[in-house]
Amino acid sequence: MADTRSTDVATTGQPSTAGSDTRRTRPHTGNPKTKQSLAELVTALPGLVTALVKDEIALLKAEVISRVTKLGVGAGLIAAALFLLFFVFAVLVAAAVLGIATALPAWLAALIVAAGLFVIAAILILVGVLSIKRGIPPVPEESITSLKKDLNAVKGLGETHE
Repeated sequence: MADTRSTDVATTGQPSTAGSDTRRTRPHTGNPKTKQSLAELVTALPGLVTALVKDEIALLKAEVISRVTKLGVGAGLIAAALFLLFFVFAVLVAAAVLGIATALPAWLAALIVAAGLFVIAAILILVGVLSIKRGIPPVPEESITSLKKDLNAVKGLGETHE
């Protein structure tokens, strides 16, 4: 029986709504020359599997490179900001010590500011460790999902992705 789904997206601009399958396929005309035999399909299978594996590896590489690039740029910008903030922070610490020193002895003012900075540093370290634990391991989720779909399609358990 011929497949009557129309997929002339280029001329009409709209995909076919006939049936539940809207992916792009050529309509089967019933011409025996356009149909492939079982032997031809089995012969083409290793090449298709090889192409699928190569495509999945390329997807994995692209996804990892994209994530690592974004991570590197973000880390560089944060490092530059931290370098500048170090000097801003030093000036603010000096201002805090000088401000408290107007009411207390200078040594006590410096000790109070140092204790406050220690508490802030401890809190930041704890929050940073928790954040790092949530981000590990950096897994390429899209590639894993795609590979699972391919495996299920080969097993005949799920749908393929187009």
